[in-house]
Amino acid sequence: MQIFTRFRFAIPYLLGAFAVLAFAPFYVFPAAILSLIGLIFLWFKTDSAKSAFKLGFQYGLGLYVVGIYWIYISLHDFGGMPWWFAGFSTFCLCAFMALFVGAVGYLSKRLGFLVISAPILWGLSDWIRSWIFTGFPWLTLGYSQVPHSPLAGYVPIIGVYGVSVITALVAAIIASWLAQANFSAICKRNAIASLVLILVAGGLLKTVEWTTPIGEPISAALIQGNIAQDTKWSADTAQNTINTYINMVKQSKAQLIVLPETALPVISSRIDASITDALTNHAKQNNGDVIVGMVELNEKTDEYFNSAFSFGTAPTQSYAKNHLVPFGEFIPLKQVFGWIYRDWLNMPLSDLSRGGAYQTPMQLGKQKVAINVCYEDVFGEEIIRQLPTATLLANISNDAWYGQSYAADQHMQFSQARALETGRMMLRATNTGATAAIDAHGYVIAHVPHDIQTTLNVQAQGYSGSTPYVRWGNWPFIVLCFAVLTNLVWRKRSFLR
Repeated sequence: MQIFTRFRFAIPYLLGAFAVLAFAPFYVFPAAILSLIGLIFLWFKTDSAKSAFKLGFQYGLGLYVVGIYWIYISLHDFGGMPWWFAGFSTFCLCAFMALFVGAVGYLSKRLGFLVISAPILWGLSDWIRSWIFTGFPWLTLGYSQVPHSPLAGYVPIIGVYGVSVITALVAAIIASWLAQANFSAICKRNAIASLVLILVAGGLLKTVEWTTPIGEPISAALIQGNIAQDTKWSADTAQNTINTYINMVKQSKAQLIVLPETALPVISSRIDASITDALTNHAKQNNGDVIVGMVELNEKTDEYFNSAFSFGTAPTQSYAKNHLVPFGEFIPLKQVFGWIYRDWLNMPLSDLSRGGAYQTPMQLGKQKVAINVCYEDVFGEEIIRQLPTATLLANISNDAWYGQSYAADQHMQFSQARALETGRMMLRATNTGATAAIDAHGYVIAHVPHDIQTTLNVQAQGYSGSTPYVRWGNWPFIVLCFAVLTNLVWRKRSFLR
């Protein structure tokens, strides 16, 4: 007991760190619920909103320091930032994100009705993180339940932020039971009935086929070039990189061949015609098309884009990345932060322009492929802009920036959620991993090892139709959350009168 008392301060940090097991590559989805039971139990037991904020902030630090430590690798190992500044910057990001968990604790304690207010505020905090300062929704609670948990059945209806609410609600019900010594028999029965209803309904929803297959499956090849990040943009190795990808393309007989983000380290308008001819001719031999990631330059405006191009039987089409990574692909408040790039970082493509918000899927044969580039598959409300027109989703990425961490697997879990939300297969072609094919239910059906040069050959099935999430996006979640919050505030005021 003395040991417990002595190390009591570490409990919220450990609970947060434990929750990381619920996310990829571990996928132990009960870990998120168990850790939240512990945190919400502490919120019930604390006597002030200030203490609840502190506990939430500590939990958040444990969660994010363990869960996104790989930011340090990107800044230091590949960005060239001094170790102390990279460590400080990574910690600051984790602390900023932990503030959201602290705010949930503070506001829940102030508002009361913790069983309801904490889950609602948690879901809203995850949603706010998805757009504030352009958004960084990493380790959003709802992803912890994708794809194996019964709660994943709610994803095609209310999206991952809605599942954040439901996941926290399950934890809050159990925590309430544990925290209250006077929990009556009727409350126990209601708690059990609520938990059974939530879990059984979610499990049944997982059996619903929201979309239907359209046409015959096509053969697809997802190419993983495994090009070293520290030499990828070197002029001395650029031609070798191009030759590597051309040779890998020529070895494939697939109808759809997908290369990673910026696979060819050359400006698209300045690429040698022999290269595009080689890609086009081989694709035509396969009666299909090749999708290639390259940098695009608009000569009139002098703007650069992170783009994807198709070559083959269909006319050449392009997609320009819309949602850029702050500090990685564009410099926010350039006059304030420009010195960081000048003096501390060495990152190529750090000042790109955004493509259009609403772009059409690529018409490739009988498939309409919705391209999303790297970080874009983090934002479900943006992916559905190309739906229900698109029959397939394709993500091209380069997560080599994060070394041999589990960042790439966490990134793949976002793609799994997008497949669930849309009822579409997701094809992922990456430089070093995670290259994979994901079915319309969010399950990985094929996956190659990381950090090797290889091609993943799969059969890709197109789908038509719309899930509720494709029709309505996050709006049902947002409206419901604010309606419940309004009701709780009204009840709180009525109680105080």
